Amino acid sequence: MRVNKHLILGCTVIFLLAVSRLIPHPPNFTPILGMAVFSGAIINRRLIAYLIPLVAMLMSDLFLGFHSGMPIIYFSLALCVLIGTFIEARVTILNFVLGVSAGVIVFYLITNFAVWYGSGMYDYSFSGLITCYAMALPFLQNTIISSMIYGVGALLIYNVINRGLILANNA
Repeated sequence: MRVNKHLILGCTVIFLLAVSRLIPHPPNFTPILGMAVFSGAIINRRLIAYLIPLVAMLMSDLFLGFHSGMPIIYFSLALCVLIGTFIEARVTILNFVLGVSAGVIVFYLITNFAVWYGSGMYDYSFSGLITCYAMALPFLQNTIISSMIYGVGALLIYNVINRGLILANNA
């Protein structure tokens, strides 16, 4: 049986990102979006690319607790994996940063739409929706920063180790 070292490396990086979610952190400063885009961009087996970050999230949620917003968060996370698959053929730092940015925006729009629709905290009007999005802006800053740090950091670490594996195989 041939071991796919690149797949194992990608899964290991995703696992480490998921575990870092358990470390105390500021609100919305987590690796989940960077992890999801990374998975889509690096893991070329589609089913595994989706399963690994979703299972990693589920495992960390076992420790952090379940809540009613989980389905929409997991759906948004799967969309971030999908965004990563669009850059899989040509993963560069710029493409990855753009992919993570798109993932953050998609996650922000979908999850806050769900808050507006399901929480009862805002009027069910366009004005209420805009208010909900405006109230979520302070959390967006941490989401952007953490997604870039964790996502780009994971990509750089993966590339350095992957180059080392390639050099070791060619030696």
